Amino acid sequence: MKKIILTGGGTAGHVTPNLALLPALREEDFEIHYIGSYNGIERRLIEAASIPYDGISSGKLRRYFDLKNFSDPLRVLKGYFEARKLMKKYKPDIVFSKGGFVAVPVVLAAKHYKVPVIIHESDMTPGLANKICIPAASKVCCNFPETLKYLPEDKAVLTGSPIREELLHGDRLAGLQYAHLSADLPVILIIGGSLGSVTVNQAVRGILPQLLKTYQVIHICGKGNLDESLIGTEGYVQYEYVDKPLRHLFAAADLIISRAGANSICEILALRKPNILIPLSAAASRGDQILNANSFAKQGFSTVLEEEVLTADTLSQAIEETYKNRQQFIDKMSESHLNNAVKTIMGLIHDCTRS
Repeated sequence: MKKIILTGGGTAGHVTPNLALLPALREEDFEIHYIGSYNGIERRLIEAASIPYDGISSGKLRRYFDLKNFSDPLRVLKGYFEARKLMKKYKPDIVFSKGGFVAVPVVLAAKHYKVPVIIHESDMTPGLANKICIPAASKVCCNFPETLKYLPEDKAVLTGSPIREELLHGDRLAGLQYAHLSADLPVILIIGGSLGSVTVNQAVRGILPQLLKTYQVIHICGKGNLDESLIGTEGYVQYEYVDKPLRHLFAAADLIISRAGANSICEILALRKPNILIPLSAAASRGDQILNANSFAKQGFSTVLEEEVLTADTLSQAIEETYKNRQQFIDKMSESHLNNAVKTIMGLIHDCTRS
């Protein structure tokens, strides 16, 4: 039986692609272990999937001044020696890293024991953690054609992002029933990310009376962002968070409005849903969502509406035009070859364990 260690953490986006690989790894009888931080979001998600989990010390490596810059390197060093112990204990055949700073000591520990490593980079340009890890990697998977130029030519593989299999098996009728909506009007699904987005939420609610003349709206608005004054509005339903029924809500959607996190937009691509992407502004991030969104727009997959120009009028216009041209977006997404990431990555895992 071959053994694999999965790692990655800090956000759900550093975990869900690992979760997407689990059915294929189990089907091929891999012994699976996960190394993450002591109490990060990855611990809850992985333990819920019944995967053995080990926590290690981790710290963030920053490009800017912060007092924690003096203590976090010691946490990373501690995590490195903890990861070495776990490598010696489990003797894996391969490590698959989804990134995040907790992955750095794991990848470096694998390098120490000459264990092959496959890295997955979700965003257009590699983040600092993955930049540190790339020299230790056998292969580096990515989501965007533009990313290839930032990676070593002999390691880079355009795979797309592994998508959870259950998302591909949603039921439209089940989604409409869950949301108590009708099959007579098209449905817009708004996803603001795990924490929601005040900006997107306000823009959507600002044009809600106009939207509800033509569409029904499912609004996943984030924890603490429900608008109680809108509860009971016909054709509009809001949730702080949706877990298992999300696949059915995806199936019910005729148009999706979303942030432009790499994993989210790759799920939208796999589902071939016409979409409007509203990336986080450069002021609120390192700008990766803007790059992600622009790549999807260039490939004909998405309409992009930047936050700086988000108003009631611009959102209304984007919805009208995207829905009118929805078949063009569906056709372009259907032509993409990035919908088989799990199969492609499993092939790389086998290649690296044989070499």
